[in-house]
Amino acid sequence: MSILIDKNTRLVVQGITGRDGGFHAAKMKEYGTNVVGGTSPGKAGQFVDNIPVFNTVKDAVDETGANTSVIFVPAAFAKDAMMEAAAAGIKLVICITEGVPTLDVVSAYHFIHKQGAQLLGPNCPGLISPNKSMVGIMPTNIFKQGGTGVISRSGTLTYEVVYNLTEKGMGQSTAIGVGGDPVVGLYYKELLTMFENDPETDSIALIGEIGGDAEEQAAEYIKKHITKPVAVFIAGQSAPPGKQMGHAGAIISSSGGTAAEKIAAFEAAGIPVAKEPSEIPDLLKRKR
Repeated sequence: MSILIDKNTRLVVQGITGRDGGFHAAKMKEYGTNVVGGTSPGKAGQFVDNIPVFNTVKDAVDETGANTSVIFVPAAFAKDAMMEAAAAGIKLVICITEGVPTLDVVSAYHFIHKQGAQLLGPNCPGLISPNKSMVGIMPTNIFKQGGTGVISRSGTLTYEVVYNLTEKGMGQSTAIGVGGDPVVGLYYKELLTMFENDPETDSIALIGEIGGDAEEQAAEYIKKHITKPVAVFIAGQSAPPGKQMGHAGAIISSSGGTAAEKIAAFEAAGIPVAKEPSEIPDLLKRKR
């Protein structure tokens, strides 16, 4: 099995007539994702790579039965796009757009939650269930279907860990980039629970980074609730305090958020932490 997306995913691409939306819509379709439509106000009736374009998400949902959306609109319009998707009945909203104002994300997140839907992102690479569906901008050639679930705050580190897993013969059930902004949708606890409950996920790789205390909370949650093998890598181990490193959420404050604190929390919970991403496969094999 997999979590969140599979062969039953019916995807609508918001912003499909833009450069990024059109390019990645074609790539997702080529991989085998069931891309049933796209949206671009005022351009209904057009086609992008034989994918029909609708004026609104509601029109797309009514016509195609779409249940998932991916957003490639500019940051200024991302809040409206996220809320439009949830209001139209979309159950999983994936926002790839970066630079979305934090207060816009807060508003959109609460609205989406009230609609009974889920948000992934923003500023994320999306997710993939290998050989079933890919929604986002993942480099599909490195993924292999298997039993390891991957959760990551970093897109590029996701790819590095997955490459090493695949090279060691360890395929992935679903790999998810949660995004690197201070406020995002689905995060460690929810996704860990989903993988714990997925009968075909047999291990979990978690990739964290400096900033905030989500990793410390995840360590405690894993200790209490997760029975499957987990291995961790924490990025930013040499980052100086007060310095933002790439992601808006990756900044160490005076009250905490250092890599050392996060590593200590996982080790205290009995969860192995890799010094390099390439160590993840061997750590998971030892835990099995």
